[in-house]
Amino acid sequence: MPPLGPAGPHAGRPDDTDRVQPEIGDDVPDRTAPSPARWSDELLALDRAVYAAVAGTPTPHLDRVLRPLTSAADHSKLWLGTAAVLAVAGGRPGRRAALHGIAAIGMASAVVNQPLKRATRRRRPDRDTAAVPESRRVPMPTSTSFPSGHSASAFAFAQGVGHTLPALGVALRLAAAAVAYSRVHSGVHYPGDVLIGVLAGVTSGEAAPRLVEVAAARRASLRLPAPGAP
Repeated sequence: MPPLGPAGPHAGRPDDTDRVQPEIGDDVPDRTAPSPARWSDELLALDRAVYAAVAGTPTPHLDRVLRPLTSAADHSKLWLGTAAVLAVAGGRPGRRAALHGIAAIGMASAVVNQPLKRATRRRRPDRDTAAVPESRRVPMPTSTSFPSGHSASAFAFAQGVGHTLPALGVALRLAAAAVAYSRVHSGVHYPGDVLIGVLAGVTSGEAAPRLVEVAAARRASLRLPAPGAP
């Protein structure tokens, strides 16, 4: 008769020495939290993938509209022209809205074109590699890519004007969204550049009118005669 094994409640159970331990180099699930570098790499990969998807989608009708639109927004010509019309034909509210819009563009440009672009130095997209159609292309800017100055100026102006003329602000935001998308469509910006540009523009469009109003109130208070003055 073969010898019986040890009796007791642990009979038949392998002890710790019998368990298979993973060897160094085995595939062990990584349960550590993703590092910031991994998040950054994934977001950049997603950014490039969306850019490539837009470039690879044929849109001949949109091309005919968006190419001149994005060119019209160069140097904020579209928004400065709109401000001129408001100042001439909009009465006092129009002049006030135009002032707010132009002040917002100035603030957005100062933030985007100086500290943000200088800090990131992101290179412009490679339109040839992404095969952006020639019918969409506009001259590639020489400045760095991040963030989009066109998007920032567009939303800054729309937000600034909307501070005084809310109904017009809605229409201008739609126009600003079209300009912002046109920067990706024409191949000169990644979507992430545009998104941060929009956020910078909205923030400037909220802040600039308030600063203008504070400055106007302070200037008006200096003009008031002191109490008891003849």
